[in-house]
Amino acid sequence: MAGAISGEGAGKSTQARLLEAALRAAGHRVLRTREPGGAPGAEAIRALLLGQGSYQGPWDGITEGLLHFAARREHVVRTIRPALDAGAWVVCDRFLDSTLAYQVFGQGMPRAVLDSLAGITLDGLWPDLTLVLDIGPEEGLARAAARGDANRYEALDPAFHARVRAGFRAIAAAEPARCALVDATAAPEGVAADILRLVRGRLAA
Repeated sequence: MAGAISGEGAGKSTQARLLEAALRAAGHRVLRTREPGGAPGAEAIRALLLGQGSYQGPWDGITEGLLHFAARREHVVRTIRPALDAGAWVVCDRFLDSTLAYQVFGQGMPRAVLDSLAGITLDGLWPDLTLVLDIGPEEGLARAAARGDANRYEALDPAFHARVRAGFRAIAAAEPARCALVDATAAPEGVAADILRLVRGRLAA
């Protein structure tokens, strides 16, 4: 499984689509999915987390983390694990590292809580490769605003987004064998080429 993670506006969804297409062209069966979401119950929780329901937040960091893990458990059980068992590649737009960056680094949820919830919900599942699309918060938020579909996270203060970016970079630095930091400021085609080289080199795609 490959996961693409970053802060807001780095082009995760675009790059996930392009990677899916490249892997399919190489003859692989591919499932492209996303978090929060990727299964019916998880999509319902996604609406809450992104401020699309009747409640707009804020939540305590642990409460928000619990919601992410509830969605993730449904995603793993209903979508990701069956696809992997069927021999498909899974390209996931966000996964556990996003909760680490957003809720632990960004909102102060204790790391021990995240580790405990991961042990309970993931059944040992972990991405084979995590692509960290790196972009400065100011540029990323400007891109997100230009899309015209802002969510609750994008409205949070600049200090929060700076902590999230620092968190993603720390994750990539701590686990270089699993993670790769990708410059997301380039044109989408160039970013896609960098990602495909990484995937082919590390996962023999």
